[in-house]
Amino acid sequence: MNKVVLGYARLARPANLPTAAADIFAGTAIGGLFISKNPLEVFASELGLSFLFLVVSSIFLYAGGVIMNDVFDYRLDLIERPERPIPSGVVPLVSASIFGAVVLLLGVTMAFLVSLASGAIATTLALSILLYDGLAKKHGFFGPLIMGICRGLNLILGMSILGLLSYAWLALIPVIYIFAITLISRGEVHGNNKGHIVLAGVLYSLVILAILLASFLYTESILGTFIYLGLFAYMIFRPLIKAYSDNSPKNIKGAVMGGVISLIIMDAALGATFSVWWYGLVILLLLPISKGLAKMFAVT
Repeated sequence: MNKVVLGYARLARPANLPTAAADIFAGTAIGGLFISKNPLEVFASELGLSFLFLVVSSIFLYAGGVIMNDVFDYRLDLIERPERPIPSGVVPLVSASIFGAVVLLLGVTMAFLVSLASGAIATTLALSILLYDGLAKKHGFFGPLIMGICRGLNLILGMSILGLLSYAWLALIPVIYIFAITLISRGEVHGNNKGHIVLAGVLYSLVILAILLASFLYTESILGTFIYLGLFAYMIFRPLIKAYSDNSPKNIKGAVMGGVISLIIMDAALGATFSVWWYGLVILLLLPISKGLAKMFAVT
């Protein structure tokens, strides 16, 4: 692959993009897309196109966000991550800024093709992304909070497909989860963040309990949810415990990567809870795609 093209691709964090799509898969299920129809019937209908627009919108919004994150972090990356595309000179700063802005705008536009409500949510999400990239991430509390809100809005974007936001409170689940991951990531460069890792473990536990509560309140059987959550717990706690035992930057990065990729499993649990059990397996198909891309592109 051409060096410049590879540089632009690296800016968009390809391995993370399936996790954004997974939010839409889960959000549309929570929003009632499959209440009266089998998922396969829905995808074959006109609503299938709206579903596709929201998936693409989410991917573009996420990609635009991480691109702009590197733009704002340019000076810091010159010191801490000189190998990144912008500080290494592979992608000029101005070009990266234009690239990120265009991708964000495309994400918002795709959402407006679904409905005004979806477009408004996508606009709010894009502004929240820029708030995080440009200002909030420098704050110890508001940084993780705004990042979590961005992920919560992404889930709500999926819920908006039918204009039904009855279960919008479930967006608190990714808010808490991303808050935890962002806390862990604070030690990626220098290590020594055991306190954050312990707090992240507590927040992870709250996320699992919240999904179980949703399954108990809104479904007749929580067996399927239990199965997905078992896999989810294994994927997030195993690298977290390793990072606590050996609090090195390498293990901390592993815990962050495990947390980010496991977003797909969390969404599979939510999707199966509000749909049919095998819909969670459909969402899980995004996992090998993400893990495969993670071998070629950095997650953080």
